[in-house]
Amino acid sequence: MPLFLALLAPILWGSTYATVGLFLQEQSPVWVAVWRALPAGILLLLLHPAKPPLPAKKMLLLSFCNIAAFFFLLFIAAYRLPGSIAGTLSATMPLQVMLLRWLQEEKKPSWWMALLSLAGIAGVGLLLNPSSSPDPIGVAAALAATLLIAQSTLWMSRWQYRDALALTAWQLLLGGLMLLPVALVLAGPPSLPRPHAWPWLVLANSALAYWCWVQALSRFGPAVMSMASLLNPLSAVLLGVMLLPERLSWPQWLGIILILLAVLLMKIPSPLRRPLRHPVAKNTPDACAGRCAARSHGARARDKP
Repeated sequence: MPLFLALLAPILWGSTYATVGLFLQEQSPVWVAVWRALPAGILLLLLHPAKPPLPAKKMLLLSFCNIAAFFFLLFIAAYRLPGSIAGTLSATMPLQVMLLRWLQEEKKPSWWMALLSLAGIAGVGLLLNPSSSPDPIGVAAALAATLLIAQSTLWMSRWQYRDALALTAWQLLLGGLMLLPVALVLAGPPSLPRPHAWPWLVLANSALAYWCWVQALSRFGPAVMSMASLLNPLSAVLLGVMLLPERLSWPQWLGIILILLAVLLMKIPSPLRRPLRHPVAKNTPDACAGRCAARSHGARARDKP
């Protein structure tokens, strides 16, 4: 069950692009970001009233990077890029997490996780629609959004907190409040999404998905969760095939297989990291001294009456 919840978060997030294509094309990206965050935060706090689980500065910083700025950039990318391209760029998260940990914590990434990350990105690259022409602003927004969630993931793995649901609720509430004045300035009066978009946008895509992510992050750590994020573009492409007029070629199906293999193998340790058994040398000074001490102890035991 914990692993299922960990994988559920990126799968639900992959539905963002299909949701935008089906229900939210006429909406402002900034207001969509507000409606995704603010109602979800209010709902979770009504269900689970609790104080912020982190100090004010950390709580505000996390809410800004992981929700406000991330949602703002994410929906710019979703409106300006096809889901396959946006998914390809978001698949750089494992490599970004490894690079940030190397720079900030001096933790050099293992060759095994780096290899799996590259295999996953190669798989997402095969999913890319070759007829699509990427928009530069959308590409920059997608990469910046991925960097923000990678950094936020590392912060949440370092900072001590006990209540994952409270952390999720306060992030969504504060992030939505930060986005509110931005939406009023940039997009004018609020416009509401269609009624049938609310359950998926607020409940599944925000409240449930973010709680699953925060809960799983404390259990599996940033390296595994960044690899699980490869299911985001996979979900985006599969939903595009099922709900939108898109079809997959055989290289794209090969990409799906590569992504699934990378995610499945992420829990298997690198063969080079297995501990080696070193045989005890027979004629070293320490070994000879040990054998002499044992013989002396045996002789004394025999001499006793």
